[in-house]
Amino acid sequence: MIKRTFSDRLADGVNIVLLAVIGLSMLFPFLHIFAVSFSSLKDVLERDLILWPREWVTDAYQTIFTSNNFVRSLTVTAYVTIVGTIVNLFFTATMAYALTRNALGQRTILMMVVFTILFSAGMIPTYLVVKATGLINSLWALIIPGAISSFNLIVIRQFFLSIPTELNEAALIDGANELRVFYSIILPLSKPSLAAFGLFYAVTHWNTYFAGILYLNNPSKWPIQVILRQIVIVNEPTAALGAEVMMMLENPPPPVTIQMAAILVATLPILIVYPFLQKHFAKGVMLGSVKG
Repeated sequence: MIKRTFSDRLADGVNIVLLAVIGLSMLFPFLHIFAVSFSSLKDVLERDLILWPREWVTDAYQTIFTSNNFVRSLTVTAYVTIVGTIVNLFFTATMAYALTRNALGQRTILMMVVFTILFSAGMIPTYLVVKATGLINSLWALIIPGAISSFNLIVIRQFFLSIPTELNEAALIDGANELRVFYSIILPLSKPSLAAFGLFYAVTHWNTYFAGILYLNNPSKWPIQVILRQIVIVNEPTAALGAEVMMMLENPPPPVTIQMAAILVATLPILIVYPFLQKHFAKGVMLGSVKG
């Protein structure tokens, strides 16, 4: 057993304190948003910094969930996130696996993929392509143009290459084809990698903002981030939530509480999903070994 010296314990103590301070500094904004969203009008007017509400009020949440615009935008974002992540993982994984095989033109295709990382077509050419394919004002415009991330494709390809080739060769000798090898061997061994990149894709879709403004002309198809921009940045909660919602309320909640409630609701789903995928990240360290 290694005996710990005073300097070792001091270094551990400093690290713990430092990490605790960093963790609290990151938690502070969420605590403030949470507290303000449940605060009353009197509390908001009297206190500049609110870390805990004196009186718990749910008017802001009742307001945003009464709005058809807000609930519909959440539904749109959930649909785009789920479908988009499935499309991303399917095309990224299948293309990455194809690029690990010794097929004709593999090197040329791989160089084309790398080229797209260094040089982007730009906003206007991308818009013209989306328009020419008839995706304007369609939710598929938020999914199809970014179906494959070149960087993620290359990383997943390298991950596939790290899987022992003996497993593939054994399956091929037993009569399995490439498709069976991919679905029965490669994908089960790649769960941690796919979970990590699936989370990256999901966060990207959930935070989709600019593409929603650029490609969607119908406000009923706007994702939650566009509605959130109108509530928080433009400061027009009535226009974002609908005038009929605000007229239904005898005493509308302060705009700042509506803003904080909308931010919290738009952020919470990703925070809930992350812990369920985090366990797969630790397993990635053990991948690549052949178990006897």
